[in-house]
Amino acid sequence: MCFQAEALNREALFTDETENFRFPTEPLEGDDVYLRFRTARDNVDYVYYIEDGSRNEAVMEKSDSDGLFDYYEYKITVGRERISYSFKVVKGSEACYYNRLGATMDNQECFHFRIAPGFSTPDWAKGAIMYQIYVDRFCNGDPSNDVVDNEYFYIDQNVMHVSDWSKYPSQMDVGCFYGGDLQGVWDKLDYIQNLGVDVIYFNPIFVSPSNHKYDCQDYDHIDPHYGVIVKDGGEPLKSGSADNRQATKYMIRSTAKENLEASDAFFARFVAEVHRRGMKVILDGVFNHCGSFNKWLDGELLYQMSGDYEAGAYVSEDSPYHTFFKFYKDDAWPCNDSYDGWWGHSTLPKLNYEESPMLYEYIMKIARKWVSPPYNVDGWRLDVAADLGHSSEYNHQFWRDFRNAVKEANPKAIVLAEHYGDPSSWLAGDQWDTVMNYDAFMEPVTWFLTGMEKHSDESNPNLYGDGESFFRSMNYHMSRMMTNSMMVAMNELSNHDHSRFLTRTNRLVGRISTKGAKAASEGVNYGVFREAVLIQMTWPGAPTIYYGDEAGVCGWTDPDNRRTYPWGNENLELIEFHKYMTGLHHRIAALRRGSLKQLLAGRQLIAYGRFCGDSVCAVIVNNRATERDVQLPVWQLGLSDGDTLVRHMLTYETGYNVGRISYEVADGQVSVFLPANSAILLATDRV
Repeated sequence: MCFQAEALNREALFTDETENFRFPTEPLEGDDVYLRFRTARDNVDYVYYIEDGSRNEAVMEKSDSDGLFDYYEYKITVGRERISYSFKVVKGSEACYYNRLGATMDNQECFHFRIAPGFSTPDWAKGAIMYQIYVDRFCNGDPSNDVVDNEYFYIDQNVMHVSDWSKYPSQMDVGCFYGGDLQGVWDKLDYIQNLGVDVIYFNPIFVSPSNHKYDCQDYDHIDPHYGVIVKDGGEPLKSGSADNRQATKYMIRSTAKENLEASDAFFARFVAEVHRRGMKVILDGVFNHCGSFNKWLDGELLYQMSGDYEAGAYVSEDSPYHTFFKFYKDDAWPCNDSYDGWWGHSTLPKLNYEESPMLYEYIMKIARKWVSPPYNVDGWRLDVAADLGHSSEYNHQFWRDFRNAVKEANPKAIVLAEHYGDPSSWLAGDQWDTVMNYDAFMEPVTWFLTGMEKHSDESNPNLYGDGESFFRSMNYHMSRMMTNSMMVAMNELSNHDHSRFLTRTNRLVGRISTKGAKAASEGVNYGVFREAVLIQMTWPGAPTIYYGDEAGVCGWTDPDNRRTYPWGNENLELIEFHKYMTGLHHRIAALRRGSLKQLLAGRQLIAYGRFCGDSVCAVIVNNRATERDVQLPVWQLGLSDGDTLVRHMLTYETGYNVGRISYEVADGQVSVFLPANSAILLATDRV
């Protein structure tokens, strides 16, 4: 066999927080929880359960064995408090601990397994395929709601309608509108569904003057430019005018109740259609700051001009919304521009929750509104969530209350936050469900496959192709969240804030301002891109496709990453490849719920397995520019000599192959030949 029985076989040791080794995986207060631990057969003397805060090391009982492994079990009863635990394995004079990082001699509590009684993440989101849509750039289904040239003035320029759908975004792109809308998404639901998508995640769609809409003007309503304009009129600005008091056309379109109510009703019908097709919808919530156009501030006097709204805090010291913002001058009304802006941006007024219970209640109402009938949205993605409030204590309390508000209105809704760095203090079971997975997915994948930073702003040759660093980084950052959070984490290769992954494969440092738009498509490596997609579709979490990635869209970081979807000029082979991969992700149970086991790590090489009951699969990625033979130790996944693995996908530089080839296990391994820049997915027939 491929290990020596007389030594403590650390490669055989395994446990995690999935249903394979902990059941129930998401216990309630008072539940009995059974913990299992795997060792090589007849290879250890004792396995101990160690609970933090207890001096006792409880001996686990051997409960089962198979041809390769022994399984030890221990039962605990959970109370109200969170539990943190690890294991100790002893063989003769040898001993080691086991925690979220695996077998270790250094048993730091921060890496221990955790149970948060009552904390669960939505089952529908575990392993779900998500599709992120930046609405203005996806599809124009209703030209009548398009922003028109000079409709209003925003950030030093009159806004403009871009009539050439294929035009690259300009350097100052925020006021350029291509006309994408919700009707366009509705028109393409067949395409989205056939791609294998389970969840549509929208960048913000509430009323806002920018194309990115992270500067909300009205949280209560869908932007009529994305929805329906039933009342039109007024005039755009004269060319060169910077006075939005003359922007009567925009005032009518964005503030008239007829347009707002019609757009909300349209969105409710849209969500109902998405649900009818078996998919979900997640909205982007920007609650740290709003926009200077916001009706509570009315920095452009649009709402005062309409005559149908209460005075904004910029307009009047007596505004009911005065406390929503922090003002530094008390004698500057009317038109007090001394308000606190997020990172000093006057277009992004920071919301002043600590001094405004009314604002707090308003946002909690918004949190409930959109996940409730008639809209029934399935969750929130929270923008810059760690920045909200003016203190850490308030931030955490706000998100506890926000979670409760959302879950009371819709218990199956997800609360998913944008976050960079350690999220563990928000993922203790009482605040967020999960995060956009930069640190435990996008970053390690990007460094390993391309040696590039996720904005394409720098390269690091030391991380390029370093398989050991890939797993160290992945294991460390995954340990910062419980597994039920990890299983619903948004695993993206690209998004609206970073360069397109396909562009990163050219390994060039650059931005649109330094290299120009065309350079983003030069020298890209489709083989490396397919490797990344195969990792994305086989790694724990919710694989999230940024619209157009599947069609071959390139782009430097913001704003170039916000190019339009290339309808009629798609890379059809890439789309078909994505369909194969989403299909495999759906069909192979281990890819949605299974345990993760590292198998190999080397130069330009990683290999790992996923397993869940009878469903077992293995992935090998050869990121070097030459072919190689790999001996894969699949015994670690529970496969015995004579078992077979079947090839379901092989990617390489010029394409991919889905022909089924069987690999028989011998001496605990399978021998696999891999072309240059390739990746392979093997799985048992009993998937």
